[in-house]
Amino acid sequence: MIQYFQSKNIVELGTSLGITSLYLAQSKSTKVSTFEGNTTIADIALTNFEFAEAKNIKIISGNIDETLPEFLQTPQKIDFVLMDANHRYQPTLNYFEWLSRRMADKGVIVLDDIHHSPEMEKAWVKLKNNELVYGSIDLFRCGILFFDPALNKQHFICQL
Repeated sequence: MIQYFQSKNIVELGTSLGITSLYLAQSKSTKVSTFEGNTTIADIALTNFEFAEAKNIKIISGNIDETLPEFLQTPQKIDFVLMDANHRYQPTLNYFEWLSRRMADKGVIVLDDIHHSPEMEKAWVKLKNNELVYGSIDLFRCGILFFDPALNKQHFICQL
């Protein structure tokens, strides 16, 4: 998806050990800013980034409720977001609200674990119906939200 949409500025919420971050940063033309709430886990991820010699990843550790709004003070547009942190209703809505203000015209948000709990299902329904979202795909494990107005409010559910 990063290659297809030619995403340059990427945000990841929930670094964990940094494996997904390394995949997101495979293209040297991308800049990945990844957020991890647990500083011990963030240190492990940083070690993995250093070992892989990934120069285009910036890790921001600390409470995402505090670090994300501070990060978003810069006037940069975001092309791609992977939200895989704090799988609860209100934090998910908060992160979306903050990030959606900075999304590029054809930006994409991938939201992990949309059917993880009733709270996350409720958040998914609310987000896919947001006025800024013009298309969504429910892949069960995750959902994809598209900010491209050319999509004309299309929503799909993929079933096996």
